[in-house]
Amino acid sequence: MQKGMHKVNNRFNISEEYIRQSHAAMQEIYGMLQQYREESGRQLLAYTHVYGCQQNVADMELLRGMLAEMGYGFTEKEEDADLILMNTCAVREGAEYRIYGNLGALKRYKEKNKELRLVLCGCMMQEPHVLEYIRNSFPYVDVVFGTHNLVHFPCLLLENLRRRKRVIEVLEDADAIAEGFPVKRDNPYSASVTIMSGCNNFCSYCIVPYTRGREKSRAPEHILQEVQELAANGCKEVKLIGQNVNSYGKDLDCGVTFAQLLRKINAVDGIRRIQFITSHPKDLSDELICAMAECEHVCRSLHLPFQAGNNRILKEMNRKYTKEGYLELVGKIKEKMPDITLTTDIIVGFPGETEEEFADTLEVMRQVEFDGVFSFLYSKRKGTPAADMPDLVSKEEKQENFEALLKLQEEIGYRRNQIYVGKTCDVLVEGPSKNDSAMMSGRSFHGKIVHFPGTEALTGEIVPVKIQRAKTFYLVGERIE
Repeated sequence: MQKGMHKVNNRFNISEEYIRQSHAAMQEIYGMLQQYREESGRQLLAYTHVYGCQQNVADMELLRGMLAEMGYGFTEKEEDADLILMNTCAVREGAEYRIYGNLGALKRYKEKNKELRLVLCGCMMQEPHVLEYIRNSFPYVDVVFGTHNLVHFPCLLLENLRRRKRVIEVLEDADAIAEGFPVKRDNPYSASVTIMSGCNNFCSYCIVPYTRGREKSRAPEHILQEVQELAANGCKEVKLIGQNVNSYGKDLDCGVTFAQLLRKINAVDGIRRIQFITSHPKDLSDELICAMAECEHVCRSLHLPFQAGNNRILKEMNRKYTKEGYLELVGKIKEKMPDITLTTDIIVGFPGETEEEFADTLEVMRQVEFDGVFSFLYSKRKGTPAADMPDLVSKEEKQENFEALLKLQEEIGYRRNQIYVGKTCDVLVEGPSKNDSAMMSGRSFHGKIVHFPGTEALTGEIVPVKIQRAKTFYLVGERIE
């Protein structure tokens, strides 16, 4: 393996030899850590921190699985760790600054513990200017790798442990998603399952195609095997993950569409709920809408980002649909599933967006009546087409529009939640409420957050709850015994 930064100009081949090397490295590190444990009487501990999207969370579960296989234990305290692993996000500028700040703070732990290993990975590492900054500004980071060589992490760590020199390996892309690696999930009843990675859409504001590469789908048999194993171990809910799940299978020769994959997973005994994110409106087919409506375990909730309601802005964003097309699609969805819960993403302040154009976004919100909105002020990402677009709209105007959007959604969200008062919802209990330990919290089949009095013993169970009150962002009820 070449030491230092190793880049390729095409897709890297995830070969059997590449995978074999990683498994062998895990076994060698396990031996090293076992010897240390026997000599010192102490197990080495890892601290992990993940930023960003659900895909990053799923990636961290894979990395934690590898760490466990290598013999590491885990700690929730940075100061107790012998290895600190940070999985980074490049979607918004603020996340990058937080990571730089955290890296600076970690230097003191490195000074106290010379054996501490600092490991940095994820989307930020795929940006050349960020990688160069990390290389020059944080020389005490031991291992750096990107999104396309996650499964090579054991090899990189082993090289660092052997040679005591920093190791950097960032690949431009890979030809497949590697199979057969351990995954460490903390939640036994609800699991994220990656079905694909990468994106071919190239929205003008988005860095993801540059950090995640082209679309790569997992073979359906591998996905089904993972879901079946989860169900056999008591998992009740699976969340299918991908940058654009609607495009699943287009790069495979098996002919299985995402709608067909949903039907196959719906038939797995023991799986009670199926969710998926994220969907692109241009790829959401009639076939998929029918599959959602007909599969009893597919949740009646859909996250369908529209980003902006004005056609000129949508064209500048390279979203490949219009306001009218989006509303027509929503009409089809509601016709098949009148009780559907819809959530969305909205960008406020895209370069050049005028007051009149922003008003079109508010109009879409009023017509659709989303149950939830994830809204963001536009964040310029170096290397994307939108970063070079002229923008004469002031920050103050953008902030005012952002606040107007939040106010409108609070009104809509509260009104939508009122519909559930007096109804009974089946709630998958996630654990105690963060704000009130006497209350348990979970989600309904429609994706609604529900709080109700109960005990922690209910965690992981699906229980009926009669809704008594509606709040802006959640529901409150009583469990039906």
